[in-house]
Amino acid sequence: MSYLFPWIHIFLSVWIPEFFMKTSYKRRMLLMGGIFAFCLIFMAGRLGYLMIGQADKYLALAKDLHQREREIKAPRGNIYDRNGVKIASNKAVYSISVIHSQTKQKEKVVSVLSKELQIDESEIKKKVYKNSVREKIKSNVDKDAADRIRKYELAGVKVDEDYKRTYPYNDLASKVLGFTGGDNQGIVGLEVTYDSYLQGKPGRILTLTDGGGREIDGAYEERDEPVAGNDLYTTLDVNLQNYVWQACEKVRKEKGAKRVSMIIMNPQNGEIYAMVNTPEYNLNEPFKLKGKKENTTGKKRQELLNQMWRNTCINDTYEPGSVFKIVTATAGLELGKVKVTDHFSCPGFRIVEDRKIRCHKTTGHGAETFKEGVMNSCNPVFMEVGARVGVDGMYTIFRQMGLFEKTGIDIPGEANSIMHNKKNVGAVELATMSFGQSFQITPLQLMRAASAAVNGGTLVTPHFGMKAVDSSGKTVKTFEFAKKKNVIKKETSETMRELLEAVVSEGSGRNCKIEGYSIGGKTATSEKLPRGTGKYISSFLGFSKAEHPTVMALVMIDEPKGTYYGGTIAAPVVREVFKVALPYLGISKDYTVDKTKK
Repeated sequence: MSYLFPWIHIFLSVWIPEFFMKTSYKRRMLLMGGIFAFCLIFMAGRLGYLMIGQADKYLALAKDLHQREREIKAPRGNIYDRNGVKIASNKAVYSISVIHSQTKQKEKVVSVLSKELQIDESEIKKKVYKNSVREKIKSNVDKDAADRIRKYELAGVKVDEDYKRTYPYNDLASKVLGFTGGDNQGIVGLEVTYDSYLQGKPGRILTLTDGGGREIDGAYEERDEPVAGNDLYTTLDVNLQNYVWQACEKVRKEKGAKRVSMIIMNPQNGEIYAMVNTPEYNLNEPFKLKGKKENTTGKKRQELLNQMWRNTCINDTYEPGSVFKIVTATAGLELGKVKVTDHFSCPGFRIVEDRKIRCHKTTGHGAETFKEGVMNSCNPVFMEVGARVGVDGMYTIFRQMGLFEKTGIDIPGEANSIMHNKKNVGAVELATMSFGQSFQITPLQLMRAASAAVNGGTLVTPHFGMKAVDSSGKTVKTFEFAKKKNVIKKETSETMRELLEAVVSEGSGRNCKIEGYSIGGKTATSEKLPRGTGKYISSFLGFSKAEHPTVMALVMIDEPKGTYYGGTIAAPVVREVFKVALPYLGISKDYTVDKTKK
């Protein structure tokens, strides 16, 4: 007892023996009886506390010991376009599993599951005979197969409800929406960005088991129902997305192009109505490669899948070419280095240090004003403007127009621009940058900068998310995106709108002209690296109305065969889309034929 506290040791070894020696027999019996009664009262109180006060705790422990839990998958939230059209939903499927301790006719189980699930018997046998609590045989089993398996009433075989993501429009906006994995979690696109909203809360089924862990037939089951995920409403418009896809696919086939991409956006607030990258892929079969590529395996297969899923509009950078002259013109006007009426001369080239940099019109444009230089997309004019603005001035405007940062679009994997280190920019680099070469940006960065140039000077955040709504129809989150106002002066923006309208009405973008509508725009034909391969990206950026743009489009035709000039093959694509999109979006005509004749 020496290890006890000293005072306890003294009490037990000294005081009690001495007390008993000096106390009468009767008093000793009374004391012993009292101690015994105290012990009984204490034990009764303790037992009562455990049975009443701690009843819930020990009931829960008993349940844990004698219950088995099975998860019930929660349906993932639907995705809708801006008009409430469902573009991603769920299909009821089932999950088949076996519980080793309950399986009685193992050979029959193997045979039945192999037959109904179309899986080799050897694979199923490994799982059925494996001494584990539970083995999943297959997920995403359709209802008919699940019902057939139930009818066999095989002991130890469990058929649980599950959900599979389904896309009613197959390949529509595939590189925007993305898809989910086997666990119904988002992998790419909007599915992963808004995964925390779309995912629901799983439910569970609790079944009683005996001492051996076997579920008791006919025993009462506790069931916690799953909570469905929130629905996501997006800025996409199914009708526009489909029409833009048709226009892009048409020109891709006609020109034998590698790919065609197009974005339709509201330049006032950054809402994206359509984003197309042809060819698209089937969202319901996201791991299926087409043609001979289907037989590819290993690392090469994964590379091909990554390429198939890639969204060129945000994941890739390119030299924008002459569309970038929008930014150069904005810089010149904003910093007061050029006026619309300034005069220039284009002999067809410009000597910069030891370089002779040509205009696309090798014979030259001759004498022209700045406005005419913009309309003609004249390289020497823009090289002169770039020289006037200087490196510091150009980089200041680049930064103000968001060209050194990602746009912040709500899709993962966005690339950033690849720019010269400012200290390494000489006269030649400055000259080529002024007409959109020797650096790279993403198409969306270009579109964001162009929006700021014509919307009054606000740098918007391109986006798809609008709101998340729960199963009762209550809005749980309205998504908001940053804006930076006054990145350029309103007067600069007003002048840019006038200049770019002239490009379409009288200049190189006339193939986008639509009678009755005021449209601004800029063409581009950029040669891909390495130079001299004869590979080009033809593009056109257009917007309407010219006085107050509420829709902007950028189309890029990658490696077209034959004629490759942006004004010739890209501007007509935007024209065809605008002929449908402008009245569809409620954009009225600016003028009538009679008014133009006055």
